Amino acid sequence: MFMLAMRSVRQRPGQFASTLLAAFLGATVLMTFNSLHDTAGQPGVDSVSAETLSTAAGVVGGYGTLLVFFAVASTLTVNVRRRSAELELLRCSGATPAQLKRMVVGEAAAVALVGAVAAIGAAKLGGRALLDMFQDTGQVSRSVDHAFGSVALMSGVTITLLASAGAAFLAVRRATRRSQPRGRARKFAAYAALVAGGLAVCSTYAFSATDAALMAAPAYGAILLSVGCALLSPRLLKGVLDRLPMTGASGWLAVRNLRERADHLSGILMSLMLFTAVSTATLYMQAVESAAIEASGVRKSVEAKNLETLNLTVVGIIVVFVCVMLVNSLYAETTYRAREFGQQRLAGATPGQVLGTVGVEGAILTATGVFFGTAAGLAGIIPFTTVRTDSVLPGQGLGIWVAIVAVAVAATLGTSLLTARRVLRTPAVGAVSLAA
Repeated sequence: MFMLAMRSVRQRPGQFASTLLAAFLGATVLMTFNSLHDTAGQPGVDSVSAETLSTAAGVVGGYGTLLVFFAVASTLTVNVRRRSAELELLRCSGATPAQLKRMVVGEAAAVALVGAVAAIGAAKLGGRALLDMFQDTGQVSRSVDHAFGSVALMSGVTITLLASAGAAFLAVRRATRRSQPRGRARKFAAYAALVAGGLAVCSTYAFSATDAALMAAPAYGAILLSVGCALLSPRLLKGVLDRLPMTGASGWLAVRNLRERADHLSGILMSLMLFTAVSTATLYMQAVESAAIEASGVRKSVEAKNLETLNLTVVGIIVVFVCVMLVNSLYAETTYRAREFGQQRLAGATPGQVLGTVGVEGAILTATGVFFGTAAGLAGIIPFTTVRTDSVLPGQGLGIWVAIVAVAVAATLGTSLLTARRVLRTPAVGAVSLAA
């Protein structure tokens, strides 16, 4: 099965490009920040600099591991579903489900290894630039030199391989067990995340305004709430569609398509919810914290600078990964519908009507993801702002939220419409015959 997996990768390099990109970016982030562990472990590094570097590596390294898994999983799930006919043919030819799992996992591991090796050079440059940023803000001594050693290399390659193999195993497991009922474990995890997130958010009121750990509880609470909503995304999407009055052919068809494909679109909704919640909560809480420190007239401590740098860095990483996940998933999902678009055109729909349907679908998806993500973010922002400033809402206005929504809209609608327009260039008869 390993040789078959290698032939499969060689025969369809385009389908594995999205997985390669996700693995490359994930390995770059992991090795960039884990190189700070190597830098902090050098002889002669002072304790303040070592603590700053180790904290940044630990926090962002943990986020990076989760993001690598979700990014690779989102692309592999769509790719495996596109190959359902091939996998079914292999099963009819005598291949067992275990052999299919080994083949798909082998493909993912090979692509991830290539991406991890290619990321070494970029990680070295990124780690050096990150160290320069810490030194420019006075958080790390100028005498510290960047080091890229075994911690960065082994953690980046190992985590990327394990995340890719695990995501591939889950994707092919879902594809080979489509007829069996599932969702009980996912529902339990969703409600557990919602309960834990609610408790974390409520615990914010147990802190005082000057506690150093004040931001941790609402931030993690908002993340857990967004994870819970993301795990329930198919049910939430269907609930929105049931209450959504749509008129016109494009609107009616868009609602019908989304209702039928709600389970397949869960990865896209998950990305939107996590991106909106984490970005909104982190940026607004950091803005409130910075404004409170400035109003008090106290100079920012090293710990405060470290927290601000980490928050902004985490949001930046999340933005990049979510954009990659959305673009990869939406591109693969829209390309997969070439035959559907061809059938609609043969039935009398114009290319403009097809594009209109895709646009309405993207707008509904974006609005649903942004709404629930914003709700999860507000659940963390309101307690933090109340304790820190005695106000209910931040005084920074809607500018940050508008920028976050603009990124989500551009990634979702832009990718969907541009990909659909590219697919529609193929004649309808050709699209139906090729997909068949």
